[in-house]
Amino acid sequence: MTQSVESDNTEKITKIVTGNHAAAHAFRQANVGVISAYPITPQSPVVEKISDFITKGKMKARFVKVESEHSALAVCCAASATGSRVGTATSAHGLELMYEMLPWASGNRLPIIINLATRALGAPWSVWTDHQDFITVRDVGWIQMFCEDIQEIYDTNIQAFKIAEDPRVFLPAIVAYDGYILSHTMMPIILEA
Repeated sequence: MTQSVESDNTEKITKIVTGNHAAAHAFRQANVGVISAYPITPQSPVVEKISDFITKGKMKARFVKVESEHSALAVCCAASATGSRVGTATSAHGLELMYEMLPWASGNRLPIIINLATRALGAPWSVWTDHQDFITVRDVGWIQMFCEDIQEIYDTNIQAFKIAEDPRVFLPAIVAYDGYILSHTMMPIILEA
């Protein structure tokens, strides 16, 4: 379902998407210049959709495939330090593999955005939603935002870039949402074409 709505000289459309695809649409809308990613369930559809946007020419960005989540955040840090708008997505153990780079990013005041499809950490082994991964970054200097629905995932990502890049702030931010519950559920949202 796609429906156009015209307001404020900007074309808005209503589209039914998953939470992961809402995050990808927000990255496209925010004109992110560098995306670095490594797949992990349940976030993989975020970066797959971004890759699709780039391939189809709907997004002009550099997509950097890396060998680990640690490298994904290292690429984001380097690109952000050069002034590029950057972002990535991860979940659970992927975020933990990024952990060494998290205080480095905030300490250098790099406005990076991470989408976090929350998931339980092991043990016991589980891929279902849990907020342990989100809570582990409480003390590393990142702005943390948690979304309640799919419209909020889209809106909060766009807001996150504006907040993180504000000269009074210059801090990285994590936009989190429940893995599987929101990451894979479909809902109608309003987004810019």
